[in-house]
Amino acid sequence: MKYPIRSLEFKNNKLFLIDQRVLPQKYEKFICENYKDVEFAIADMVVRGAPAIGVTAAYGVVLAALEFIELPKKQFLVQMNKACDIINNSRPTAVNLMWAIKRMRTLLVNNDTPKEILQKLKTEADNIADEDVKTNKKMGQYGNSLIPQKATILTHCNTGALATVEYGTALGVVRAAFEDGKDIFVYADETRPRLQGARLTAWELVQEGIPAKLIADNAAATLIRDGKIDLILVGADRIAVNGDSANKIGTFMLSVIAKTYNVPFYVVAPTTTIDFEIETGDEIEIEERSSKEITHIRGVQIAPDNIEVYNPAFDVTPNENITAIITEKGIISKPFKENIIKLK
Repeated sequence: MKYPIRSLEFKNNKLFLIDQRVLPQKYEKFICENYKDVEFAIADMVVRGAPAIGVTAAYGVVLAALEFIELPKKQFLVQMNKACDIINNSRPTAVNLMWAIKRMRTLLVNNDTPKEILQKLKTEADNIADEDVKTNKKMGQYGNSLIPQKATILTHCNTGALATVEYGTALGVVRAAFEDGKDIFVYADETRPRLQGARLTAWELVQEGIPAKLIADNAAATLIRDGKIDLILVGADRIAVNGDSANKIGTFMLSVIAKTYNVPFYVVAPTTTIDFEIETGDEIEIEERSSKEITHIRGVQIAPDNIEVYNPAFDVTPNENITAIITEKGIISKPFKENIIKLK
């Protein structure tokens, strides 16, 4: 398989998602025929990555409109708002989800017929998807300016085409540098507990032919200490106004080690990931997921019965540990709060 890989596609009034639960052993599509399927797909991580979740949510609203299209106008709007609430609550941390639903809700207006609203919703969802691809490529261009020749890059979780509609955020920067002919090398963290680095990032790197090695999360500190990492690129699921960034669990730990050994630590995210309504990362709700993600791998039990488990999906990296934030509108440098507010 060659790029561009699209993580999702809407056709024939259905949403087709690459099922990220079964990669890399299988390449399968999960078909969403209604908005409840979308809610499940987001909650169960059929689709993941803040930008991809946002676009999926937008198409979920379209599927809801298709389901309720024959209802009288008043009932149609009631059911649509209920559907928006359900999709909006499918996962709590990624702000792109809430952003997309809010954007779609603005089209639920009383002076249009349900059929007119449906058409506008479909157009808006398509626009959100197209904007995501363009945004990723712009971030790749800006981020590439920070990648030196022969750079060795460390990544965490999956921030590639699978986390977006196409191309990627942090891994999109890697892709842009590779396409630019730079002789780069990538170390990809496996990213426990769901192994998005091992299952998804490694798969994308192999598909693209980018030189890389997969490492256990515990190996990253040694590589950084020994001077084998030139820079670290990570994504984000929500960024506060002061620059504090929530990302996959383990990101904060990497940032501390990077700061200790003076390794540049870059967050790559679209401006839609910035939550202008929260001042600091302390206000970000951190999702805690099932204990089985820790005690089992692909259904195989690896921990004893009755052991208690703490399984946060994300952590927050404080702004002082971040070198810069790469967005589609440019590279945000310190002071973050002052420069982030300019983007509002």
